[in-house]
Amino acid sequence: MRIGVFGGTFDPVHYGHLILGEQAREQVRLDQVWFVPAAQPPHKAGRPVTPFRHRAEMLHLAVAGYEPFRVDELESERPGPSFTADTLDELNRRHPGHEWFLLVGSDTLAELPTWHDPAGVVRRAALVVMVRAGGGVAPADEVHARLGLPADVALRMHVIQAPLVDLSASDLRRRVAEGRSVRYLLPRAVECYVEEKHLYRPSAT
Repeated sequence: MRIGVFGGTFDPVHYGHLILGEQAREQVRLDQVWFVPAAQPPHKAGRPVTPFRHRAEMLHLAVAGYEPFRVDELESERPGPSFTADTLDELNRRHPGHEWFLLVGSDTLAELPTWHDPAGVVRRAALVVMVRAGGGVAPADEVHARLGLPADVALRMHVIQAPLVDLSASDLRRRVAEGRSVRYLLPRAVECYVEEKHLYRPSAT
């Protein structure tokens, strides 16, 4: 199977994430997209992150009833930072024979050289890069050079176009903290969960 891997904090998951997942599935002809929430995001070390159980449950609520999407909670079982190269290794160990595609935004692609074992990431998975409307992305040969990949390591990269939905999880958290509406910015089931669990409010624990 051709599986898209969408990693991230998802704090909270919102329609921007879901649109990217669906556009990647359709345009790259993926069989499924697996959302893999990070337990310990390495790029957010020292910053508060909502407990994993809440972020995972919000994902389950967001994708419920749509067979091509699923949530994989493997990061909750692994110690240490949630490095993408290690995640891809574990996915391949658990599900041998699948073809892996890593979903990233064009901004994330630019940061890829700073990741843990970026060469290992592109060896394990093809990249599916979302380009925002009016934006661009460096050609594959330039990305290959930035990563310092050996000549015999191919960079498999698919560039997709997606509707411009300017949402950010940090803005949604701020809206909730200020008592502002998040209706139609994230799935209704997720909105209700945030309200029920008192997430993102100053008194939330």
